[in-house]
Amino acid sequence: MFKTLHLILGGFLFGCAACNPLPHEEALFTRFDYQGADMQFNIHIDPTQAYHNPILAGFYPDPSICRKGEDYFLVCSSFSYYPGVPIFHSRDLVNWRSLGHVLNRPSQLNLQEGIRLSGGIYAPAISYNPTNDTFYLITTAVDGIGNFLVKTRDPFSESWSDPIRLPKVGGIDPSLFFDEDGKAYIVHNDAPAGSPQWEGHRAIWTHDFDPETDTTFGEKQVILDGGIDPAQHPIWIEGPHLYKINGRYLLMAAEGGTGEQHSEVILTADHPKGPYTPAPRNPILTQRDLDEARPNRITCTGHADLIDTPEGDWWAVFLGCRPYEGNHYNTGRESFLLPVAWHDGYPVILEQGVSVPLIGQKKGLEPIEEAYTGNFHYTTDFREGLSSRFVMLRTPQESWYRTDRNGLYLRPTHRTIDQPSNPSFIAHRQQHQTFTTETELRYAPTEGAIAGMVCYQNEQHHILLGKRHCNGISQLVLLRTERGIAEPIALLPLTEKQARKPLTLRVEADGASYRLSAYIGHKTILPPTEVDGRHLSTTSAGGFTGAMIGLYTALTE
Repeated sequence: MFKTLHLILGGFLFGCAACNPLPHEEALFTRFDYQGADMQFNIHIDPTQAYHNPILAGFYPDPSICRKGEDYFLVCSSFSYYPGVPIFHSRDLVNWRSLGHVLNRPSQLNLQEGIRLSGGIYAPAISYNPTNDTFYLITTAVDGIGNFLVKTRDPFSESWSDPIRLPKVGGIDPSLFFDEDGKAYIVHNDAPAGSPQWEGHRAIWTHDFDPETDTTFGEKQVILDGGIDPAQHPIWIEGPHLYKINGRYLLMAAEGGTGEQHSEVILTADHPKGPYTPAPRNPILTQRDLDEARPNRITCTGHADLIDTPEGDWWAVFLGCRPYEGNHYNTGRESFLLPVAWHDGYPVILEQGVSVPLIGQKKGLEPIEEAYTGNFHYTTDFREGLSSRFVMLRTPQESWYRTDRNGLYLRPTHRTIDQPSNPSFIAHRQQHQTFTTETELRYAPTEGAIAGMVCYQNEQHHILLGKRHCNGISQLVLLRTERGIAEPIALLPLTEKQARKPLTLRVEADGASYRLSAYIGHKTILPPTEVDGRHLSTTSAGGFTGAMIGLYTALTE
């Protein structure tokens, strides 16, 4: 962005040759406030008998779930955000409390500079082995060590093992299944045996797994080639899970890609290695056959996982998207919950032609204070450190942030949000279509530095509101970057006195409309200024992640 702006603005704001940075002070963010205001969450429900979908709002895709006794544990993909793999705990499948992240040490996850944002960690799967009372998480570092697992006996402790590599397991989306007889299997997506016969032709493979040595053995085997009906050339069979229910083995997988053609399919067999027969009613979850003009549209549903309750009921978690216009959704792929119905021994998550309900029914719910859905209000002054709601881009290779009783300090570096690097950037998910977020910045930028708040989708798509000092001039800046080209929306000079005072930065969003404003005390410096935020949608920007709200500082060239 900054080099682009050099060309646009002739070096006045960014990229100026006169900027020979002096020692730089840290940017101090004294608070962060986020308030959701989606209309769908304003519908009154009895929180002990009903719940809102999604159960995890915002960028929490590819949910996987397991249970030990009455405790449920759920994980999601994190791609190139660090720490990796958010993990949640619940007693009722609806109200989730964060346990932090599974991959929270560089020895577990070392996302180097240059790794694409939609690389990193794909589709983690969590499972519990009652034989050895151990929890396993298996996943793929697509730009790193490939497929690996970590394990723990106490998922509450945030102390999972270092990675145990699985060099014979290729492809992506591995999942572990522990059978009643003590045997274990890994299923995963990979290229088919031989050459692919069509674009998107993939297969589901299985490996024997030894829990005592944490290794695979024997010969791998294809258990599903192409998908439910190879004659139709189905694409991207992936995200497989194995279950044993009522004496039969079930293989469930996603089909159709992660977009609007996404679906979930089911097959059965008498043995974990098959042969598998498709259920007579497939897909068991999709929204691709519904009218695009329907109200409260949920799209892209799939990548599901099944879980039973201690009472014997079955539920499914799966991903879906909430577009606000066309196929634009800035909240990314989110986690939903629905009960599972059974027809002739086959599970059905949702009847074909039925829309995903925004409100689900479930008895005996126990609401908790820590909300990850609904129109919650989250605020922090950072005095207790960074909560697990915050993440950063890739694994930090040096220390550039700290917290104390004053707030969050970010030290500017030459790494910027326009590069596939690890900038001084701490981000919270955008979890609503309609929201307000605000921060207070205390920062008198020295020559060549910038600090502020960023609505961020990826390196080439973001909105930045902050202040900058260059060529002896302090300015309030509002920039919209799309496809790597930065458009200056506002460039307002600040007096020396204004530049040293605390600055309140605010974003008020409603669908595609982002209104950004800035204040010093009660004085308006930048009145609410509307910026088109459709470029923050996954549809416009590409990739697999959702929009984030970041606190940021950098040294610019």
